[in-house]
Amino acid sequence: MPAHRLPDFPGRVAIPVPAQTRATPVAASSLARFNAAPADEAVGTLLSCLNSRHWAHRLASHRPYPDLPSLLAAADEAAYDLPPGDLAEALAAETLPALPEDTYAAAHTALSAAYTAYEARFGHAFVICVEGMAAHEALDHVLTGIRSRLANDPDEERLAAADELRRLARTRLTDTLTGAGERAGDH
Repeated sequence: MPAHRLPDFPGRVAIPVPAQTRATPVAASSLARFNAAPADEAVGTLLSCLNSRHWAHRLASHRPYPDLPSLLAAADEAAYDLPPGDLAEALAAETLPALPEDTYAAAHTALSAAYTAYEARFGHAFVICVEGMAAHEALDHVLTGIRSRLANDPDEERLAAADELRRLARTRLTDTLTGAGERAGDH
């Protein structure tokens, strides 16, 4: 067994299992409700996906969206255009993903140390999207991501974090409108 892999013990996971990628279409009523919602309600929904007031107000002000792909395209564009202050606002709201109680102690220790080093270097939470990734791959992906991104200079890391936030917002927005709810492993 390679040194970077934890032993396979049934019933024990090293990182939460992300929900499988779904092709669940957005019910017309979900998108219609979002499009028709009062502005403050739509902004609140959007802020639960990405905590940037600028991003949320921009998307809410361009309603109605004819379909989910149009909304996601607008969300991507708005996320790419986040000024540094709005990016800092969004990053400040991100938290570490919760690991299940039966997670290996070694995984908690490794992740805690990596997160601490990352936050000390960049001053904000580490964000990474593990959407569609198998649980046994997610832990390695997260740890590899943190370790490789620790080598970034602050400007490079700001771009990497912004891209991960964009991906997280896209997943959260899709989940919100499909009724799938927040996925535990998307940080």
